[in-house]
Amino acid sequence: MKENKPVPIAHSIAHHLEQLILDGSLAPEQKMPSERQLSARLGVSRSIVREALHELQGKGIIETRHGKGSFVAKIIAEPADNSPLLQLFFGHSRTLYDLLEVRAQLEGQAANLAAQRANEKDHYVITKAFNAMEVADPLTNASLDYAFHKAIAEASHNPVLVHVLSSLKELMLHSVQASVLNLSHRKSFKQQIDKHHRQIYHAVISGQAEWAQKAAMAHVQHVSDSLRQIEKEEQSIIRSAIEDA
Repeated sequence: MKENKPVPIAHSIAHHLEQLILDGSLAPEQKMPSERQLSARLGVSRSIVREALHELQGKGIIETRHGKGSFVAKIIAEPADNSPLLQLFFGHSRTLYDLLEVRAQLEGQAANLAAQRANEKDHYVITKAFNAMEVADPLTNASLDYAFHKAIAEASHNPVLVHVLSSLKELMLHSVQASVLNLSHRKSFKQQIDKHHRQIYHAVISGQAEWAQKAAMAHVQHVSDSLRQIEKEEQSIIRSAIEDA
């Protein structure tokens, strides 16, 4: 009969940290707690923690940056600057709308799950991101707009969804920038975008999953339809990411 060997403590600690990453408690690119902090929280020696972190680093789950500490790696890597995907994005205008189609589905699902699963910390992060976006200059808030949607995605606590959206970060930012630059100075379009953002926020915070999903999808669809309308009327739209490439 095969004897079950006890699992080394360091391996158990590594497995626990992996669970935190899978749960979304440790998000892509988030800095890991220090060895001292982990040692105190988990009740083990720093040498055990160091061994566990080394195991995660060996698997590529975390990466250590000299002088800065350890960070959660992007499990699904972003496309490189010269990747075929980015070349297609920059070379063909239709890919902006293709990306918005994908955003509608993924962000709709993220909002639905966030409404069901968000905890007190998630509510705080989402509220902080929403408030920062609300008071920012509408022509320069692309990063804050993205941060709001990112906070909701992380509150879904679905690691596959979180990491898929994280892998699309640069493309997502480009689509948000296109929305901001083309729509924020047009009153009727901007009012509808603000209305959608408020609906998404309140639906997630109040735990109304179906409403959250519909609001998130309607928001992205509105952006896509609006950009198409402007492009049709004016023959072009500002595609900053593409034009700057």
